[in-house]
Amino acid sequence: MKLYEALNINLDQKEIISFVGAGGKTTSLFKLAKELKEAGSRVLLTTTTAIYSPAKESYDRLILTDEDDHKKLLEIKNTQSICVLGKAISKENKLLGLEPLKILELSKLNSFDHILIEADGAKRKPIKAPATHEPVIPSNTTKLIGVIGLDVLNREIEEEWVHRPQFFCQLTEGKIGGKIDINRVVKLVIADGGLYKSCPEICQKYLLLNKTDDSFRENLAIEIFNLLKKYQFVLHGVIAASMKEKENYIKWSDSF
Repeated sequence: MKLYEALNINLDQKEIISFVGAGGKTTSLFKLAKELKEAGSRVLLTTTTAIYSPAKESYDRLILTDEDDHKKLLEIKNTQSICVLGKAISKENKLLGLEPLKILELSKLNSFDHILIEADGAKRKPIKAPATHEPVIPSNTTKLIGVIGLDVLNREIEEEWVHRPQFFCQLTEGKIGGKIDINRVVKLVIADGGLYKSCPEICQKYLLLNKTDDSFRENLAIEIFNLLKKYQFVLHGVIAASMKEKENYIKWSDSF
């Protein structure tokens, strides 16, 4: 099973897909872009925050644009391509992102079949809790993918493992130094200000449990899935994956 299949992406239907959370967002973003390109799609990949400047082999075209010249995207007619778009490359070698309204405008063009967006940052930690100003999700997002790295389980709630640990404690009833178990992961997923904070009303939600590298973590993913069902939290799918592996996806439930 391909990742785009696990996410129920229809190749004949345009979609705006945003990624939030931590533990493999950027890797997942580019893996999905590659799959969609191989399936014949024109893909635009961007961010509303900032991501590390991608490797040249991961895209076909990089466009750095500002408000005055973004219309050059109208000239793109390539098929089966990945175009990365941002404002500029910072001194920290980060691609600076676009305003959500710009992405809304770009979605009206006929230059791309799918737009993929990284909608918040996590400083390469496996789990995060959003601050008041994030995530930044375009209102026309059709699918929102929440990502959590399962290597965080049984780790301590500390800066080493959690981006914004204080917010994480508030959302999950934890304390700094306490252990991260499946119950706290589920609380982060279902909390009003948690993983799916600011999700547009008409938007499908998926949970991607990344770094499911062995049978032990697979069993933990199953426990998380069963707890989410118990809480009756609305999701269109839960996917256990290891982005380091090829096409290693386990999907539960199309909706619950």
